[in-house]
Amino acid sequence: MADYKSDIEIAQEAEMLPIFEVAKRAGLDEDTLEPYGYTKAKVDIHSLKDKPLKGKLVLVTAINPTPAGEGKTTTSVGLADAMNKMGKQTLLCLREPSLGPVFGIKGGAAGGGHAQVVPMEDINLHFTGDFHAIGAANNLCAAMLDNHIKQGNALGIDPRRVVWKRCVDMNDRQLRNVVDGLGGVANGMPREDGFDITVASEVMAVFCLATDLKDLKERLSRMVIAYTFDQRPVTVADIHAEGAMTALLKDAIKPNLVQTLENNPAFVHGGPFANIAHGCNSVEATTTALKLADYVVTEAGFGADLGAEKFLDIKCRATGLVPSAVVLVATVRALKYNGGVPKDQLADENLEALEAGMPNLLQHVSNITDVYGLPVVVAINAFPTDTKAELDLVEAKCNELGVNVALSEVWAKGGEGGVALAEEVVRLCDEPSDFHFSYELDGSIEEKVEAIATRIYHADGVDFTPAARKQLKKLTDLGYDKLPICVAKTQYSFTDDPKKLGAPKGFRITVRNLRVSAGAGFIVALTGDIMTMPGLPKVPAAEKIDVTEDGKIVGLF
Repeated sequence: MADYKSDIEIAQEAEMLPIFEVAKRAGLDEDTLEPYGYTKAKVDIHSLKDKPLKGKLVLVTAINPTPAGEGKTTTSVGLADAMNKMGKQTLLCLREPSLGPVFGIKGGAAGGGHAQVVPMEDINLHFTGDFHAIGAANNLCAAMLDNHIKQGNALGIDPRRVVWKRCVDMNDRQLRNVVDGLGGVANGMPREDGFDITVASEVMAVFCLATDLKDLKERLSRMVIAYTFDQRPVTVADIHAEGAMTALLKDAIKPNLVQTLENNPAFVHGGPFANIAHGCNSVEATTTALKLADYVVTEAGFGADLGAEKFLDIKCRATGLVPSAVVLVATVRALKYNGGVPKDQLADENLEALEAGMPNLLQHVSNITDVYGLPVVVAINAFPTDTKAELDLVEAKCNELGVNVALSEVWAKGGEGGVALAEEVVRLCDEPSDFHFSYELDGSIEEKVEAIATRIYHADGVDFTPAARKQLKKLTDLGYDKLPICVAKTQYSFTDDPKKLGAPKGFRITVRNLRVSAGAGFIVALTGDIMTMPGLPKVPAAEKIDVTEDGKIVGLF
């Protein structure tokens, strides 16, 4: 592409179809749509409830990324466009962007270049209000919990053991630790508190794993929000908040239908963080797509050690879904980054560093094929700064080692630039696979964390801090030990140290905190310095975003 327009400029020049036309392409009747304007709609999937799944699922993941991301969404969009271009009926399923990264460092999450979902500004900002509804449900629970304590505390809740935080969908480090309830008896019980970013709320995880409204309500009711003075868990059901929370979410749980730049249908729904939560779009959207299309392309957040592991060990286990093929996105710049090149030098050709970063790619490939037993193709996501020598080297190294590989030029060329990748994906979908999880549920919490650390991260083992050891025993005593594990870890490394790049050996993972997400149905193991409320960088992306006098948004990625 010669003009190098920004993503938002390309998106704003797109000729979008009315959402009713997009729905027809997806096989949806008009009466299932609840339009939000001209180009986006909620889908009432009640009429599809008994329709069987027919599609083949394609999972898009990646190597450990640079701070700017490696284009999984771009690749997913371009791949879906390419498969439709080939005559394969394909639907796309993506997560909704969080305002935190949009206004922070990473930018939007609607794809890039000529492989985007649109309307890009709406998707990256308020969209259909799903995240606002999730935040409201989360904070209603917090308000009802504190009100219960204020109004006599019949359950005997220990204010020092309230584990439910309020949330806001913004990177705001100032809110990580707060003291609230000040101002005397009339204003509640003073206590230490804090905020999570909305995408780290358990309500978001529950929202994305629920199969219908009934399941959503049941999952919400099971969430543990506090402990009593004698250390018994207090759930949402105990304060009778699940009904009102479900009422706030009854419309949000319906999948959102939009389109790609090439007018192909896409579901964009739900958005849990992959380095904190499980990092996958909603089960409702994925299963709906699999009922309508022959192929469904979906994405899991960050590298395969996070998003793909959680997709396979948590989402697939909960739903019975199994991908027919996996796409592993790699970029020249990320390979150089993993080969030791500083962020400000990634645009410079460096074949030596590129080769030094290859073990990171190969370890991810090995995990998908050897641990999970799934077929995989490496998609080299081409950037304008990549040189031919660099692209050729990556492809040659993959071929040399017998790794399926295809060059993806969807950023510059849209679906046309993804045909080679699409052909390989279709071929792999017809190959037999022998899928298995990385661990079984009947092991202890410790054994399951150890399995992820040794088999997926290639660590020597796991160390639990004294606090985590106490939590481990407590969760086991309460009967939560048979749940799957959701590890909160840096996305930049196989280790829990973001500075250890490539494919390091001779390290151990340290678990500093364990907590139960009983509604979502997993145990969260926090490692390293991962926080559930990120902060803004020194120069946030928000500084470049503006609105013209005629209401046109500019500077949004």
